[in-house]
Amino acid sequence: QVQLVESGGGLVQPGGSLTLSCATSGFFFSHYILSWYRQAPGKERELVAVITPLSVTQITDSVKGRFTISRDNAKSTVYLQMNSLTPEDTAVYYCGAKAGWAANNYWGQGTQVTVSS
Repeated sequence: QVQLVESGGGLVQPGGSLTLSCATSGFFFSHYILSWYRQAPGKERELVAVITPLSVTQITDSVKGRFTISRDNAKSTVYLQMNSLTPEDTAVYYCGAKAGWAANNYWGQGTQVTVSS
């Protein structure tokens, strides 16, 4: 059974940092493309960052230079390090895992990130 469990969200002040984790099980983690998406209230879910099995990363322009995606194959966990957070980063953050670029993602339940003073 495939499981993805996000953690690490919370309330943070503007300019602060958070690290999200997504612990997974039930699939061959090291072979999968992993990603972080986010969905703000009233908006569509958007891609934030992707990391391939070879650890090649893609970061969306709005967070480039502030967010970093990484993976630990030994722990079957993917991370999203978020720095210099702004209120515009407030959203539910979801991790996804898929076997190939054309495949559908498995999803976690999401973790709320709120950036506010």
